[in-house]
Amino acid sequence: MAKLYYVSVMSLDGYIGDGHYDWSLPVEGSTAFITEIIRPFGTYLYGRKNFETMSFWETPDLSNMGQEHHDFTRVWQSAEKIVYSKTLKSVATQRTRLESQFDVEKIREMKSKSAKDLCIGGPTLAGQALRNDLVDEIHLFVVPTTIGSSIPVISVLPKDAVLRLELMEERRFSGSWVYLRYRIQT
Repeated sequence: MAKLYYVSVMSLDGYIGDGHYDWSLPVEGSTAFITEIIRPFGTYLYGRKNFETMSFWETPDLSNMGQEHHDFTRVWQSAEKIVYSKTLKSVATQRTRLESQFDVEKIREMKSKSAKDLCIGGPTLAGQALRNDLVDEIHLFVVPTTIGSSIPVISVLPKDAVLRLELMEERRFSGSWVYLRYRIQT
């Protein structure tokens, strides 16, 4: 059975975006490390906003980027992508399909039949998956900055939701970035 991972970069105050992303530009070694995390994923499940951000990697200008970005691009492009959106009418990236509804039972079936692990991106979609016990691990890259208010790294969880997590791995990067890998305890 495949696992479902939630991987996200977040500010120290718990947000993923504020309309610009200069606060979360990669630091030395982070892109290569993230690439190794995502390399085994066969499918990415995206919410609309997260997909729109990540679709940059479909046709990036790599002329001024290092080898680690070339590798990340190849890994990202090779995976299947499913975008969940009620507003998008089409997607222009390769290996991508559009779904209007996030169907919990379809995701369970996908996990049971997939030969490769899955990754979920976007805080609202991840919140739905967490609420329905679909996520196996959470991988967070914590950037030492606050952005005030924006989209929380996990959205739409009930206020009384309790997730029990076991820290599996941690790592420090330059720029005081910290990587935290948690397994969700059942």
